[in-house]
Amino acid sequence: MRFFIGDKEKIIVKRLHGGDKSAMQDFYTLYADYLASVCARYVDNDDDLKDVLQDSMVKMLTGIGQFDYRGPGSLQAWATRIVVNQSLSFIKRKRTAAIVSLDIDLPDEPEKDDPPIDHIPPEVIHQMVRELPTGYRTVFNLYVFENKSHQEIAQLLGIKRDSSASQLHRAKNMLAKKIEQYNKTNLAQ
Repeated sequence: MRFFIGDKEKIIVKRLHGGDKSAMQDFYTLYADYLASVCARYVDNDDDLKDVLQDSMVKMLTGIGQFDYRGPGSLQAWATRIVVNQSLSFIKRKRTAAIVSLDIDLPDEPEKDDPPIDHIPPEVIHQMVRELPTGYRTVFNLYVFENKSHQEIAQLLGIKRDSSASQLHRAKNMLAKKIEQYNKTNLAQ
């Protein structure tokens, strides 16, 4: 999803670089909803989400001078990276215990086939992801949305590579169960 393309994005970057105060408001207005949805992938509490998003916006607006426009979508990509990094920093500070290193061998459930999701509204799927335990949700989002490898996730979160893979597996199984339950409840009607 791109909110600004081509010359429009380039213009807002120039305005921001020039210190135009109204450009800061325009940037916030245009990107706040999208960036809030990115943040919500990682932060499940709405008050915490607002704090992380505010910290992210401050970091973006104070660091905009170092941003180098590289074409359509580069501003959004840069802002997204900042929100993801701020979200991960928040998780590390507030919920270190939630991202556990699974050093012991716990029995894994066999991987479930992906249940059908075509008829499930995106906001319902999003809420299901938000309801995952913090560690599972974080690994799932980094793997699925940020295209990080298990090695990269392990380095970002300070866990073992196998813990990342295990938490992704468990997150997928939990989501599959939630989707199956949703399908049973809503398709039976």
